[in-house]
Amino acid sequence: MKITDKALALAGLASRAGRLVSGEAASESSIKAGKACLVLIAEDASANTQKKFTDSCRYYEVPFRILSDRESLGNAIGKDFRSTVAIEDAGFAKAILKEIDKKGAE
Repeated sequence: MKITDKALALAGLASRAGRLVSGEAASESSIKAGKACLVLIAEDASANTQKKFTDSCRYYEVPFRILSDRESLGNAIGKDFRSTVAIEDAGFAKAILKEIDKKGAE
């Protein structure tokens, strides 16, 4: 199982636990409300979307990662295509970051 797959599987668990919001509007609201612990942005999201969310995450000091594609991100959480998802649980966020950041260590 690839690291990205493990991270997406954890995002799916967070979704089923009700600790994840998906879509641009919901993710943006979560960031601004201080609820987001981690934001995942699809690699194939538009340049404007990527810039909007990376800038917003930096401003509000929310960790973010760009990974996978919109289809895989959506499928992982049982939805259609999703450009962004926000994890609203510190435990899930930490576990997902650990999986994603393993890639750089290998």
